[in-house]
Amino acid sequence: MRRELNAVLALYASHSRDLYEKLRPHLEADFGLADELAEARHNELSKYSDANMGTKAYAALLSIARGGIDGHAAMLLMGEGALADIVLLKPGSAYVKAERVAKRRGETVDPSRSGPAGWEDRAASMLLRFLVGYSEADLKFRRVVKGGRKGFQVFRVYGGVEALVGELWIGEVAYFKVSEEELRRLVEEARKTAPDLSGFDKAPQYVAWRATDVSASGKRIVAATAHTWQAAWYFGLLGEEKSISGGANITEEDINFVVTAYWPREREDEILRKSRWLESLLGRRVESWQQLVDAIDWSWVLKKVEELAGALKPWIGPEGAGDEEREGLVRRMLGELALLAHLAEARRGMDDDRWREERVKRLAKAVEALSGGRIADDHADTLAKLIIRYTEGLKKQTEGRIENLAREVGVPSEDVWGIVDFVLSDMNCLVRDCARDEVVRKFVAPALELIMLDKALRDEFSREEALLNFGKMYATAVAGDGTVERRLVGLVVGGELGGGAVLLRLATLYLLNQLLPDELKFDVRVYMERGRYYNITAYGEDAARLMHLLAVSAPSAGGKYLSPKFDQFVEEAKVEVQVGNISDASSGVAADLTISEGGIEIKYNVYIRGDTIELEFQSTDRNRAELAALLLRHAGVSAEVKKKEDNKDVWRVRASIGKLVAGREELRKALIEIVKEATKRNAVNTNTAERWLGKLEKGRVLREGWPEYEVGLVNGALVLRYRSRNLDSIEREAQRLEKRGLKRGVHFSVKMPEGGEAGYVYIRSEGLAYAAYLSVHGKDKDQRELAADFVKIILQRAEEAGEDVRKKAEEIVEEGKAWGSLKLKGFEKKVEVDGNEHVVKVIDGSAELEESRRGR
Repeated sequence: MRRELNAVLALYASHSRDLYEKLRPHLEADFGLADELAEARHNELSKYSDANMGTKAYAALLSIARGGIDGHAAMLLMGEGALADIVLLKPGSAYVKAERVAKRRGETVDPSRSGPAGWEDRAASMLLRFLVGYSEADLKFRRVVKGGRKGFQVFRVYGGVEALVGELWIGEVAYFKVSEEELRRLVEEARKTAPDLSGFDKAPQYVAWRATDVSASGKRIVAATAHTWQAAWYFGLLGEEKSISGGANITEEDINFVVTAYWPREREDEILRKSRWLESLLGRRVESWQQLVDAIDWSWVLKKVEELAGALKPWIGPEGAGDEEREGLVRRMLGELALLAHLAEARRGMDDDRWREERVKRLAKAVEALSGGRIADDHADTLAKLIIRYTEGLKKQTEGRIENLAREVGVPSEDVWGIVDFVLSDMNCLVRDCARDEVVRKFVAPALELIMLDKALRDEFSREEALLNFGKMYATAVAGDGTVERRLVGLVVGGELGGGAVLLRLATLYLLNQLLPDELKFDVRVYMERGRYYNITAYGEDAARLMHLLAVSAPSAGGKYLSPKFDQFVEEAKVEVQVGNISDASSGVAADLTISEGGIEIKYNVYIRGDTIELEFQSTDRNRAELAALLLRHAGVSAEVKKKEDNKDVWRVRASIGKLVAGREELRKALIEIVKEATKRNAVNTNTAERWLGKLEKGRVLREGWPEYEVGLVNGALVLRYRSRNLDSIEREAQRLEKRGLKRGVHFSVKMPEGGEAGYVYIRSEGLAYAAYLSVHGKDKDQRELAADFVKIILQRAEEAGEDVRKKAEEIVEEGKAWGSLKLKGFEKKVEVDGNEHVVKVIDGSAELEESRRGR
């Protein structure tokens, strides 16, 4: 629906700029307002009387998908051939008209009182959710009936060629079967963008993923995701998958495809075995996941968190919580951590089978004691096993066997069930096995972080390395189960013993603060949701300080972050640049230049030789090279990590004057200082130095993280385009524009890289104008600042491209800023589309569309 609304606007823009500008305020949907209208009750509809046609149309579709009143009113009106009323009338008036239709049918507009939805209604809802999930694709639906089931085959259309996406079956519940072809397409897309992680110690990233979205099942590693970037990251860590499967999550909002990949456990073992980081923390090499769990001193972990509990208390619960409430939450969390620590210690050295036998033995002793010796030996073992089976979902089978056992030992049934209830209540963690992988994996990463940070504070581990590894692990956890927004970083921790896991994470954040300089220390707050989920959140300035660290430590490859969630970190980046020693070199001048952020620093070399100036960093440690590229990016310079051609063991980051002039002011000032000193030493001729100084003093002032857009004129029209062969780069740029308020398909178009050819993001003139409009009339300060930032960048690039380009760009920007006061009343226009002539009439904010065939 968004695409169709966008297409209408683009159509009118292509015929008449004036027409486009007049229609745009009526057809461009306010998606936030549409979302509210889709959920509104009938007595709330009057609040949306000022919604425009595009907003009302989109709201109706959302409401149909969600089973809302506005959507049901649209369905009723459609049955009467009056669907247009849903956009031409005010929502309240459309409801009244739909209510008259419903009364004639003996129904009600409120879908919650209309009885079960018919198949057609459920089908419409499902198809709309599907369209929302596949908003950028061209789809076709073909109705099918098989074995009494009804549904649709779904096809994606590429240049007139149909490819089966899957089958959507709609009954009392709906499910979607993804085709093998679509599954292969999704996986291949992820494989193409998988990062090269050679040269990295993968363990910090991997154990962080094991705490969130990567789990173990028997002899396999299992990871599921609905995101291409996440699947690509998995492939980078674990290599080619052993097998894959696919499905779809059907929610109230849309349908998301989920790819599940499987790898042999040996891939995990290899990552852990090769990790020098783990060896340095634990004092020995670990060969498997269970060995890793066993190598952690859980008693020490528990004791350390207990010592810190008082300091952590202010972070727990809402700001208005009292001491008693906080104290109760801390006791509960500590109790859960103690259970995990006790069971993990008890299991040490045992595989799954031996541990199950040990659990049975401990439960049998408890059964014997609780029964006063009436249930002993083999009978106690049998009851212990039955209690475990009872919690594993085999209740009906187990209940009968427990009754038989009671008769066999001559103990009243109610006494036996009393023992069972007591064990399930007081020994539930042993019964359910809280040391199983599903539970313990949430504790391993933060336990290792706690050990590392404590060692760093005692100078037994590099402080800088501790900060970098913690940031890498925490950012990975956020990529899996967290949220990053402007001035907000959140991480959700939940599930069984989730309170213990969240308290352990708070302890690591507390120790992290002890390592950070005062200006970067931050606070967080923990909120409990739905009784078992906890949200660790940093807001405002606290989030900004945390982002400073994450900006330099979040996982990256090739100088680019591995998750689009991390792009927000760049906008909070604040780097410092210092010039060090400047010395004569054999063919010019060499200088040291240090860039730092979040307590992390990298020293670069700057060489001036003849008519070239180049900044360079080299290292055999890829982690350091990636950090060098990231810091340079935060300083406003785009840089990649590459292997040195004459030495494949060395990683290199380089940037010449063409990229350096785009740097932030701090970097450019440092380079100016170096150039001036080189001029004094006669290491560069005066003309070259003046040219460099002019560029550096003026700068391109491209904001950090922004790619270089092509800006120019083609047949008098302004062209704004970003090209890349990297699919992830194209998608990230598209998402960046969307964050600034621009809409895909209306303000910019996207072509993904394919067949070795570069893709692009193309910003239409309307997109630049709309950004200018938002810079003045945006909904809030943040939106206005983000839009103004984008406009400033484009204007600077246009100025570099020449006088004519600058004038054209400024003309579009001024035009966009002037939008907002156009009136439509009395407007009438004819346009031709695909051989059809359309007449658009606008009367007091409503529009009518008349159609006639050419020649009639």
